[in-house]
Amino acid sequence: MSKDTYALPETRSWREIPQQVRPRAMSMEGRRRMAMGVMRAVIGTAVIVGVSWGAWEVAAVLRDKTDAMPDAAKSDRVRSLVLATDGVLDRNWLAKTLSIAPDATLMGLDLNQLRAKVLADEQVSTASIVRNFPDTLTVRISERSPVARMMAQAPGGAPKMLLVARDGIAFAGVGFDPAMVETLPWLDGITLSRTPRGLEPIEGMRLVSDLLASAKLEAENLYRNWQVISLAHLATDGEIEVHTRDGMKIIFGTKEDYLRQIARLDLLVDESNDPTRPLREVNLALGAQVPVAYGTAAPTLNASPAASGLDAHSAAPQIAFPSISTPHIDVHREL
Repeated sequence: MSKDTYALPETRSWREIPQQVRPRAMSMEGRRRMAMGVMRAVIGTAVIVGVSWGAWEVAAVLRDKTDAMPDAAKSDRVRSLVLATDGVLDRNWLAKTLSIAPDATLMGLDLNQLRAKVLADEQVSTASIVRNFPDTLTVRISERSPVARMMAQAPGGAPKMLLVARDGIAFAGVGFDPAMVETLPWLDGITLSRTPRGLEPIEGMRLVSDLLASAKLEAENLYRNWQVISLAHLATDGEIEVHTRDGMKIIFGTKEDYLRQIARLDLLVDESNDPTRPLREVNLALGAQVPVAYGTAAPTLNASPAASGLDAHSAAPQIAFPSISTPHIDVHREL
């Protein structure tokens, strides 16, 4: 029997192995990057698991609440309406607007449809509706506040007064104090158009609203005398005309600070103390140079008819409606 002899490969020490074939030891920076990568992966996995578990728990709670709700609560009729508002509308308006049937159940209500009814009143700017079991419907709204008023006439209808908000939306106005409404100036020189969504906003009302707010805040004695605000030249010339109760016309420019113009007007009114030459027109739209026109004094109310040239009937003071136009509401059909 022959025996084969195997020769083991010659071994060499570690130091005898060439440098280029030795395995490289990982540096400290490399080990740190590897550890950070592993940590990121672990944290990401934990976040995903946590979010998924949280979503499942929330769904389970909601499902349990719905399942635990008595059948009587699910089918109970609406017994209470709650209105939360920042304006003047009340629960009577809400009940009339929603027109909920007496036997309607809380779960049977279409909240989107009810919200559309509330927003159909242009006095309302935003609205949200929620169910509060077992039998309460809660409505939260935000209302528009009027800054001016106007007369409008629909085709075939009689003229009626509308209130106008800062965003240019005109609305009938419900619940406002009549004394407050009487302090609002009238709008003139405007046009109205109706679309299937309602009246189109009046352009330029933000500029008008800023002027009125500035005057009311800084010179209320002047503001109380303002009767008509004309927008006839706003789009073409950038001018707002104000007509006062005593017959003066004031022209404001929209390109200059209102407070500066109001200060000039206040100074002119204070200095115009000659009753025989009352101010009749002041143009503040031209900057520091303010053209001014004077008129002649009107006859005093206590003058005799013979002295004033008036008959006895017309000598008594008369309450006159402001001379403003009544725009017709044009109907624009949308294709």
